[in-house]
Amino acid sequence: MGWLFGKDKTTMVSPENALPGRPTPITTPGRHAVLDAPLAPPYPEGSEIADFGLGCFWGAERIFWQTPGVVSTSVGYAGGHTPNPTYEEVCTGQTGHTELVRVVFDPTKVSYEELLRVFWEAHNPTQGMRQGNDVGTQYRSAIYFNSPEQEKSALASRDAYQKVLADSGYGPITTEIAPAGDYYFAEEYHQQYLYKNPGGYCGIGGTGVSCPVGLTSGEA
Repeated sequence: MGWLFGKDKTTMVSPENALPGRPTPITTPGRHAVLDAPLAPPYPEGSEIADFGLGCFWGAERIFWQTPGVVSTSVGYAGGHTPNPTYEEVCTGQTGHTELVRVVFDPTKVSYEELLRVFWEAHNPTQGMRQGNDVGTQYRSAIYFNSPEQEKSALASRDAYQKVLADSGYGPITTEIAPAGDYYFAEEYHQQYLYKNPGGYCGIGGTGVSCPVGLTSGEA
């Protein structure tokens, strides 16, 4: 996916300069191709939502649908300005969105802190507006929290992981941590892309540094 970008796509577009978008959302498919669960609400009772951006969402989504306790996943666009953007618009760098994985999970089977560990270890959160060869604002690392408890856990996990990354020679974490806002589902062909296209581009790669899960709750 990186070929769609040039290195001039690393500056966030301002709201007034963003593409106008459209009032009508993109059609969203009904069921998860792997988990046979709903992509859109309503979700099973007791489910919670976690929102993560960690580079190309094709490979990122697969990591989460393979995580025990995850009920459903979808990919979409968040953190930007353009309403109901298309993939082509996001790729211009003129919508401000990052490629997002929305994770619906059963908190009795997997904790938000464990999902944070998966998130941190699956990518390099020190790269700014890129992941590996994928360059641009749409590939930035991001956590959009859905509750005060998620915010606390996200910040604590970032601080804990920063310590072990620094010990391994990495620079500062650049992950955006902000309240969840509008989430726009990506087009149908992006949903569970690597299940539908097993040989497709992944682009996901971590630092090899383990995240100390025991510290992500802020208790240490």
